[in-house]
Amino acid sequence: MKKIGSKNPWILLVLMLAGIVLGGFLGTLTQNIDGLNWLNYGQSFGLDSPIVLNLGILVVTFALSIKITIASIIGLMIAAIVYRFV
Repeated sequence: MKKIGSKNPWILLVLMLAGIVLGGFLGTLTQNIDGLNWLNYGQSFGLDSPIVLNLGILVVTFALSIKITIASIIGLMIAAIVYRFV
């Protein structure tokens, strides 16, 4: 039985992902604007080259790269604030 006032953690996950994506998008849009180019400042980490697994009839490629920017952090904070009111 669900408690009254309890929140669904899936909503938090969706809001956080939306905040990261929209923040990254805004950071990319503002990278050429002089006063707002600091929003795209960040660090990228992950695999530099993909890992390839060749099984003869099947080739599987693994790759992961994550870029965290100021705009995506701001998007996460806004998503957390929105979650409090949902």
